[in-house]
Amino acid sequence: MKRKAFRAAFPHTIPILTGFCFLGLTYGVYMRAAGFSFWYPLLISLIVFGGSLQFVIVSMLLSPYAPVQTFFMALMVQARHLFYGIAMLDKYKGTGLKKPYLIFAMCDETFSVNCAAEVPPDVDRGWFYFFVSLLDRFYWVAASTLGGLLGSILHFNTEGLDFVMTAMFVVILTEQWLKEKTPVSEWIGLAAGVLCLLIFGADSFLIPTMVCILAALTLLRRPLEKKEETTL
Repeated sequence: MKRKAFRAAFPHTIPILTGFCFLGLTYGVYMRAAGFSFWYPLLISLIVFGGSLQFVIVSMLLSPYAPVQTFFMALMVQARHLFYGIAMLDKYKGTGLKKPYLIFAMCDETFSVNCAAEVPPDVDRGWFYFFVSLLDRFYWVAASTLGGLLGSILHFNTEGLDFVMTAMFVVILTEQWLKEKTPVSEWIGLAAGVLCLLIFGADSFLIPTMVCILAALTLLRRPLEKKEETTL
């Protein structure tokens, strides 16, 4: 059962492996350039596993001790995970002892895969979600640790590498869009994103966008469910 779930999950994580190789290495090199040993990116990636938050942590570690400010900064950066959790309530239901790890290992990329992937009928979905989460976390920890080890040797311009993950999300969105006959939720997300970007600006539009999407999908949940039943 586990082996079959692993074989089914691994191909879905290959794009994330590619993206994390670039971003994880960049993060490790960045921490080493800031004066930290490779142990820091290794331990932070294992314990925090926060992607963008980990880049922010570098400046936090170099700043005076301010636990309250650090807490609220981390909450603001990672607040989108609250919405990820709500979206995955049904999918993670019934996963048993694996559920705490699935919650801990949730990141943007894992959420995108587990939310969009169609689990084969002969594969246990709990183990499928588990291996997607485990592999993604392994890629990030390994790449950031390697970047920390090579940081004193490698010197290159990392500008633009973060676009790798943006491209991956565009591909996932396109696949999901083409899969649905009436992509209402995708249109809601696109409209909410553009509207909040115009209102709140590029630095502050993410959380308002998610609030708008959550509110819209909550209001339209029953009509959407009925529409899905009629198309099946």
